[in-house]
Amino acid sequence: MNHDHTTGHSESANSAGGRRKLIGAVIMIALIGAFFVLREHWSHIAGYWPYLLLLVCPLMHLFHGHGGHGSHEGDSSKK
Repeated sequence: MNHDHTTGHSESANSAGGRRKLIGAVIMIALIGAFFVLREHWSHIAGYWPYLLLLVCPLMHLFHGHGGHGSHEGDSSKK
């Protein structure tokens, strides 16, 4: 009953670890790129802040969803 169980697990662990490193590297490159784009175009973006804030309000109401507000009528535990 000598079964080598470590071979299959180590390969899947290495691929999962490699995938995490790749995702982390892509996220870091995207953040660095976003930083430089914002730095170069900050004067253009700063002029639109009031309009962007006004646009965010209706978008939050539209995409927030209303599933989290449960019915309070039948809840007798709060009495």
